[in-house]
Amino acid sequence: MHMNSWRVYSMSKPILAIVGRPNVGKSTFFNRLVGERRAIVEDVPGVTRDRIYAETDWNGKEFAVIDTGGIEVKTDDTIRSQMRDQAVMAMDMADVILFMVDGKEGLTTADREVADLLRRTGKEVILVVNKVDAPSKAYDLIYDFYELGFGEPVPISAANMTNIGDLLDRIVEGFPDYEYAGAEDSVHIAIIGKPNVGKSSLVNALTKQNRVIVSPIAGTTRDTIDTPFTYKDREYTLIDTAGLRRKSKVSDSIEKFSVLRAIAAIERCDVCVLMIDAVEGLTEQDKKIAGYAHEAGKGLMVVVNKWDLIEKETNTMRDYEKKLKSEILFASYAPVVFVSVLNKLRIYDIIYKCSEIADARRMRISTGKLNSIIEDAVMMRQPPSDKGRRLKIYYATQIGIEPPLFSFSINDKELMHFSYSRYLENKIREHFGFEGTSVKFVWNEKRGERR
Repeated sequence: MHMNSWRVYSMSKPILAIVGRPNVGKSTFFNRLVGERRAIVEDVPGVTRDRIYAETDWNGKEFAVIDTGGIEVKTDDTIRSQMRDQAVMAMDMADVILFMVDGKEGLTTADREVADLLRRTGKEVILVVNKVDAPSKAYDLIYDFYELGFGEPVPISAANMTNIGDLLDRIVEGFPDYEYAGAEDSVHIAIIGKPNVGKSSLVNALTKQNRVIVSPIAGTTRDTIDTPFTYKDREYTLIDTAGLRRKSKVSDSIEKFSVLRAIAAIERCDVCVLMIDAVEGLTEQDKKIAGYAHEAGKGLMVVVNKWDLIEKETNTMRDYEKKLKSEILFASYAPVVFVSVLNKLRIYDIIYKCSEIADARRMRISTGKLNSIIEDAVMMRQPPSDKGRRLKIYYATQIGIEPPLFSFSINDKELMHFSYSRYLENKIREHFGFEGTSVKFVWNEKRGERR
């Protein structure tokens, strides 16, 4: 697969959903498809990854992939029923659906039931027959599947990566061309968090109208709802999302799907507002979402709601913020705002801060200024060395925005330790700010200098 050494971040990417009955090889295919993809932040400690959603590219075309649970259409089992519903949600989000069946087992009643479900979506469906290990037997194994009515089936072996290239060509052909059509200065804000932390109430308070139905029942917000509004002559769009449910003791696989809507909102936003309950504090779910926003290169801030319920002492706010940031060290750049939506306390500070973060994501640093800062940093702290060879930094330049992306010309990538990379990032932040946005680095070895 064609893998870039650095990622291009966009407002929206086409989405591929992998669906089918249980045990046809969906997860194997998903892992093979995205396994080679290594994000710039791969070595950042504390970033929680979830293997249900990932991004990859084929011949320069970037897209997102969702791996769904096995669909059992006719089931009374609550968990399986939920998995079916969540798979339908993934299908609804998708631009192209990959319908996977098992060539060794042949066409089953369960496959026909999934096919009926897919026909109702009106989406582009590619029928893939997995476990076709010998090309000579391909026609015999795929013949029965023609009756499903999705055109010519594509025979593959996910385990052996056979015929994957042809399949990816077909997938990419089916994607629409995505372009972000929003106003240049408009800021898209995704409000993320668990049920009952006050997300919908915040949208209502900020826009002064009940555009979102507010209810104390967890999970009332069924879908993302976009609410455009203007504040101090700047346009914003609030993307309200379904809350993340608590960890299920019954099945972790259901838990994975509960983040799908949040991920979809993060993909479409400029700034992610992670809203937490002041009494409950930061949960594992919250850390996972912060990790997604960070890896996607989006702006990030944490809003601590229900601050009015906390007993205050002299340094309560400072201590709370310090503890919170220690729990998401990978995103310690994220500002923290303490509010009470109920009492309208500091709620417009959220919008003010989002505006600042959006501007920080678009900031460009001149090459001269950047190299001056890097030279000073190198003088203050020598780069790492190994077996008598020391890291040399020849040159740095900014090559992208949203988030800010910097390219460094160096002598040997292996000498660039994470701790020194973090040191350089801190120096850049000291001089230029970049509050609320990740800063990405890419290392390029200068030819002929490594040895």
